[in-house]
Amino acid sequence: MVPAAVPDWSGRLRQLQQELLAGTLDAVVVSTPANIGYLTGFTGTAGLLVVTRDRPSLLVDGRYDAAARDAMARGALATLEIAPVPAGYAEALTALLDRLAAVRIGFEAGHVTVATLDDWRAKFSGRDWVRTDRLVEDLRIRKDAVELACLRRGARQLSEVAGRLGEFVKAGAREIDVARAIDRALEAAGFSGPAFTTIVASGPNSALPHARPTSRQLRSGDLVLLDFGGVLDGYCTDLTRMAAISRLGEDAHRLFRAVFDAEAAAIDAVRPGVSAASVDGAARQVLVDRGYGAAFLHATGHGLGLEVHEAPRLGRAVGDEASEVLAEGMVFTVEPGAYVAGLGGVRIEDDVLVTATGVEVLTTASRDLLIV
Repeated sequence: MVPAAVPDWSGRLRQLQQELLAGTLDAVVVSTPANIGYLTGFTGTAGLLVVTRDRPSLLVDGRYDAAARDAMARGALATLEIAPVPAGYAEALTALLDRLAAVRIGFEAGHVTVATLDDWRAKFSGRDWVRTDRLVEDLRIRKDAVELACLRRGARQLSEVAGRLGEFVKAGAREIDVARAIDRALEAAGFSGPAFTTIVASGPNSALPHARPTSRQLRSGDLVLLDFGGVLDGYCTDLTRMAAISRLGEDAHRLFRAVFDAEAAAIDAVRPGVSAASVDGAARQVLVDRGYGAAFLHATGHGLGLEVHEAPRLGRAVGDEASEVLAEGMVFTVEPGAYVAGLGGVRIEDDVLVTATGVEVLTTASRDLLIV
């Protein structure tokens, strides 16, 4: 069954072909699974996409050949040539590139291993392999109408799951049991699965930004960090909320309020034309002013889409590297945090969209501290 609104795969492929026309490459080999899926709709675990200036070809082995042809006939796959892989992928790629007479061939430097590149070079004598960086990722960074509809729906359903946290977070419950309850709620809400391993971190564990849930029981006075997300129609959502078991001390409340205000400042800074680093700086300045600057151990956010971590990155500029400039259609998390050993950690996270005039917060669950 094909959804009523399918992505404009032909338009996406044309954009990539225009990049080839503007450059000196004869072809590009797309090997990153998320990039292949974005350009064609193919979601198999193995395959290569070869795009020239006038044609795309998908190489798939016998596990996917019939399914890919059927999907294309149903409109669930881009219109392209499906090239069989009777033996190995390198051999099939050799034959295809020979047929296409491609000499300067781009490859995805962020995905292709040294061993694979050496193998391709050995089999393709007389050809020039040229590294490319973010060739497809730069197309993916601004979401189209179909993607935004999916991300809005996912954010809404994720917010509904967050609204049920009071059912799961109880004194005496184990972190791992709370995480499992959240995962069951994600499945019941219609997600195909978690976007990442659900984080439930209580008490001292909450001071570890990416703690895994353990058998520790939630106790009175604990801060409880709950970070979870789901995959809906291939697109990832991500949300973090905070709970407290019974009454918190003054220091823990102060920590929560600082992060709460830091997130609000970062969201207020989002608009087209500003740098991602400036959004990070807005959150970071609040935490510095409250005395928690050294406790902020990560970037303020990351892009969302077919992967739970993709461009843009909202962090401090690194060296001479220019920070990403925000543009309409970008979707990312805003998630400042502060982590204090002996006290605990706080992170609050929402998914946001850059609009023509500012920002739309996609996740709508209450950010207030849930006290149980």
